Amino acid sequence: MEANKRIARLTAHLYPSNLQMEESSGLKQAMCRAKGGAPGFKVAILGAAGGIGQPLAMLMKMNPLVSVLHLYDVVNAPGVTADISHMDTGAVVRGFLGQPQLESALTGMDLVIIPAGVPRKPGMTRDDLFNINAGIVRTLCEGIAKCCPNAIVNLISNPVNSTVPIAAEVFKKAATYDPKRLLGVTMLDVVRANTFVAEVLGLDPREVDVPVVGGHAGVTILPLLSQVKPPCSFTPQETEYLTNRIQNGGTEVVEAKAGTGSATLSMAYAAVKFADACLRGLRGDAGVVECAFVASQVTELPFFASKVRLGRIGAEEVFQLGPLNEYERIGLEKAKKELAGSIQKGVSFIKK
Repeated sequence: MEANKRIARLTAHLYPSNLQMEESSGLKQAMCRAKGGAPGFKVAILGAAGGIGQPLAMLMKMNPLVSVLHLYDVVNAPGVTADISHMDTGAVVRGFLGQPQLESALTGMDLVIIPAGVPRKPGMTRDDLFNINAGIVRTLCEGIAKCCPNAIVNLISNPVNSTVPIAAEVFKKAATYDPKRLLGVTMLDVVRANTFVAEVLGLDPREVDVPVVGGHAGVTILPLLSQVKPPCSFTPQETEYLTNRIQNGGTEVVEAKAGTGSATLSMAYAAVKFADACLRGLRGDAGVVECAFVASQVTELPFFASKVRLGRIGAEEVFQLGPLNEYERIGLEKAKKELAGSIQKGVSFIKK
C-alpha cells in the first residue's frame, strides 16, 4: 500500500492533469511534494516545450531559488516535464498541457516567464507573426490576471516592444495592472553587448557591464558604450561596429543557423540570468540592478528599457539614462521614433 502511494505521488508530479489517477489514488496536486524539496519560489514557464522554453526550463530547474517549477505548453509538455524532472536538483517539476490546464499551471506562482510564441516561418509576414504571438500573449496574460495577479511577469515573446504593452492593456482590463510587476526581458541585448565589448577590449565578459536601453529590436536597441564598466573609450569605428553588431545579433545567429532556427540557447541563458535577478529581488537582496523594458517616465514614451532596481514587488526603481554622447543622443531619437509605433501597435491590438 505504501509503495503504491509513493508511485502515485511520483506520477502526480509528472502528470498532474490526470484527474482520474488523482481521484483513484486520493492524492491531490497540492500534496505532491517530494521529501526534502528545496525552499524557495514557485516559477511557471509558459511555452516550456519550445526552442527557448526547453533550455530555459532546464536551467531554471538548476536554480537553487526555485522550489516548484511549472512547465506549460500546448504541445509536448509531458515529455519535457518527464525529462527535466529526472534532474537531481531541489525544485519539484510539474507539467501542464493545453488551454484547459493553464489556470492550474498559474495558480500560486511567484514568477511567470513567458517565452511562448511562434518563430517567423517562410512566407510569413511580420504582421502575420505579430497577430499570432499577440493573441498568444493576450490569452496567457488573461490567465495570469485571474490566477496569480501578484506574480512578477518576465515577458520574452517577440516583438517585446509590442507584447509588453499588450500585457499591460490586458492587466488594465482585469484591474490587476501593476507596472512594477511587468518586465520585458531585454537581457539578451545586454549579454551580447558584454560579450562583444569584451572581445574588443580583450577582457573576460563577466567583468564587463554595458547598459543597453531603448527597446528589443533593431535600432531600438541602444548600447550606451560611453557608460561601459570598466571605464574605457572607443574609436568612432569601434562604436559603429559594436552598436551595429549588438543591434543585429539576432540576425547573426539566424544566418549562422542557415534557416534551421534562431537565437534560442543564448536567449534561454539571458532569460535565466534575468529571472535569477528577479528571484534575488523577491528574496530581498539589496542592489539587484538589471536592464528591462518597463513602464517608464525616463522618456516621453510609456515604455522604455533602462536600468531598474529589482525588489520584492518587481521593478522598484527605474533609473534615468545618465549622460549620453552625441552618437548616443542621435541613436536615442531613432530608437524613440521606432518604439513609439511598436508600442502603439500593441495597445491598438487590445483596444481594437
